[in-house]
Amino acid sequence: MTDDEQKESTFLVTHADDESAVVKDVHDGQVHTLASNPGVDVDDAIEGTVAPAPPLELSWQLVDIEERRPLLIEESEEPPTVQERELAADQPVGELTREPRAGIGEIHVVTVPEDGTTEAVADIVDDREGTLSRAARLGVNRVEIRSEPGVVSIRYLP
Repeated sequence: MTDDEQKESTFLVTHADDESAVVKDVHDGQVHTLASNPGVDVDDAIEGTVAPAPPLELSWQLVDIEERRPLLIEESEEPPTVQERELAADQPVGELTREPRAGIGEIHVVTVPEDGTTEAVADIVDDREGTLSRAARLGVNRVEIRSEPGVVSIRYLP
């Protein structure tokens, strides 16, 4: 196997059972079915390298794991922070603002119709793969969703 066949990236584990796993490259979206499960779980972020699995090279193997971290999405009962509410006040309904956090991570603030806040939060939670892919790209472990009528904040936290 040559280095050209290997792929080093950040992967999100989207499926795992005793015999195999499926990982998705969070940068380009490519999906890799692993020939065996090297001990990963669904919603793990893996910094590592995949390569074609011999002998047929029809599936992949995880040949190097530099870091493995479980990712979590949680809805908080806390309202958005003052900063998040101020960001929302300065943008029209339907807009998204991304702000870096001090240290690591980001805060995304979305303005929504007041009567659509619950549905917007549910959509974010339901888009588990997309939300956790962003978390993996950002190098964080946890996604916290805060809301109040008209404002949803998605906090990507270490």
